[in-house]
Amino acid sequence: MPTTQKEETVSEVAETLRSAQAAILTDYRGLTVAQVSDLRKKLRESDTRYAIVKNTLFKRAAEGIINSDPQFDETLNGPTAVAFAMKDPVAAAKTITDYIAANRNTPLTVKGGVVGGKFYSPAQVTALSKVPPREVLIAQLLGSFNAPITGLVGTLNGIVSNFVFTLQAVVNQKQASGGGGGAGAAA
Repeated sequence: MPTTQKEETVSEVAETLRSAQAAILTDYRGLTVAQVSDLRKKLRESDTRYAIVKNTLFKRAAEGIINSDPQFDETLNGPTAVAFAMKDPVAAAKTITDYIAANRNTPLTVKGGVVGGKFYSPAQVTALSKVPPREVLIAQLLGSFNAPITGLVGTLNGIVSNFVFTLQAVVNQKQASGGGGGAGAAA
């Protein structure tokens, strides 16, 4: 590849890496063109770009963006394809791990990932894929904020209900004893 083309590729990958929320590195060796196309289609649904990148060019593009990590350097061996998650790293990780689980004989493997400039091992990428979606986390957070208020309202309702039941019992007792006065006779 001519030098100017390599420089353009490095700057393009670096720009994509800067704007992405995460990059998940995979070994795509053994996938058919149809399988790669299917995976790309599924990743596009979560606003993730899947590209095959030469290791040396990716490493140069990552300089200054990804914190230095020996595991990252070790990961860049053999064929590498990168899933650039533009919005949600969890959705991209989930799509890849779900694809691997659904296609048990697939040669696709997770080599690692980068989230926030920090290298993630394959196990950490798998753990990331198990985090609930953002909307669910927000709902859980709001639910935990709402729980004490709901409990307080329930307690206050219980106190008011008990007070009303006590008053009703007093009224019933006075009516039963016949000394209800004006209020008991009207009821």
